[in-house]
Amino acid sequence: MSAPDPARAARWIYRAAGIYGLIVMLPQYFLEGRIGRDTPPAITHPEYFYGFIGITVVWQLAFLVIASDPARYRPMMPVTWLEKLAFGGAVMALAMAGRVNATTTFFAGLDLSLGVLFVIAWLRTPATRETSDVP
Repeated sequence: MSAPDPARAARWIYRAAGIYGLIVMLPQYFLEGRIGRDTPPAITHPEYFYGFIGITVVWQLAFLVIASDPARYRPMMPVTWLEKLAFGGAVMALAMAGRVNATTTFFAGLDLSLGVLFVIAWLRTPATRETSDVP
């Protein structure tokens, strides 16, 4: 019987977050017009819109890389907390000021929840990996 994988939770959390993020973000590349119709005014600075989507998609790929070897990429995990706080925290502040809708607030809450799971993943992942004698 093999020893339990101490990084199993981190592997699962980061993989789920990356897949979820790709499912949510990739379709937005095709929704600029609809977003402008459903929640006016129309997007006036598409470079910010597409830049936000692009950077977010790249982060989802980073989550999948972390999931591939959580112990190896453990030093990167605190940066992922900031990624979740950057959107989630900003939207929550805007929500308290009445400047964003409930749907956006809901997704910001999901991001903040993922940020908490990322902290748990970091805590459950060993700080060092067993390595061979090969340099």
